[in-house]
Amino acid sequence: MWPTGQTGSAGQHGGAGQHGGAGQHGPAVRFDRAAVQVAGRTIWSDVSLTVDQGEFMAVLGPNGVGKSTLIRAALGLIGLSAGSVTVLGRPAGQSGREIGYLPQRRSFDAGLRVRGIDVVSLGSDGERWGVPLPWGDRLFPARRAARNRVREVIDLVGATAFAGRPVGQVSGGEQQRLLIAQALVRGPRLLVLDEPLDSLDLPSQSSIAALISRICREHQVTVMLVAHDVNPILSYLDCVAYLARGGAVCGTPQDVITSETLTALYRTPVEVLHASDGRLVVVGEPEPPARHADRHPDTAARP
Repeated sequence: MWPTGQTGSAGQHGGAGQHGGAGQHGPAVRFDRAAVQVAGRTIWSDVSLTVDQGEFMAVLGPNGVGKSTLIRAALGLIGLSAGSVTVLGRPAGQSGREIGYLPQRRSFDAGLRVRGIDVVSLGSDGERWGVPLPWGDRLFPARRAARNRVREVIDLVGATAFAGRPVGQVSGGEQQRLLIAQALVRGPRLLVLDEPLDSLDLPSQSSIAALISRICREHQVTVMLVAHDVNPILSYLDCVAYLARGGAVCGTPQDVITSETLTALYRTPVEVLHASDGRLVVVGEPEPPARHADRHPDTAARP
């Protein structure tokens, strides 16, 4: 059900991290001197980066620099004005079911009665119409396999205890686990996550970051994740792309996440500290997530 990666040559960022590895058929994602324009305005240009299969990459940077635009370009949802992008060996937009995508976090109304398991099921049969027949699993083994797969990914993300509850009645961190399960139902080789930690409290950020890393490492699923705050995920990353000033700086965390590089990108003092256990800690980033607490302590409303 899950792909298995093989260690190969290093990507443009200087090589795989200590847990990641290059893939079976070249890089998972490759941008080559890419540029995007929206309404005649260049969002970013001359961006080159490589994410090897089985790696955990973060796309970082301040508000408004085009982080979400980068992953939308990788998904084929927006075209390039220059350069090229390939995903899993094909032009962007042609990898279909091999990609699991979690867009920017959405809130569920507290009164929504749809169960968490039904939300996850949309990842495999969201295009179907009608009510399943009670004898359908006997007539259609593929449907039974799909149901088993839903239960499998719910267990994988640690959501079994609350998947039967209405999704509007579980916490923000629990909702995010269900949405990650939804993105995993089809057994993707690439998982694309747009700010999955946004609006979660610190314990939920830590647990979701650890979950995503475990999925990447144990199942060799390449992860491309947009984040506002690097600290919750920093210890898990193989490579980073920092977007700012119309371009990108790409490389390993040790190469890119330095006081000098981040200060230049943000144009304001940013300090990178080394903790006693060897971890990097970024302090002084100018923009916290622009969200406000909502009904749960670890969830928030969107405008």
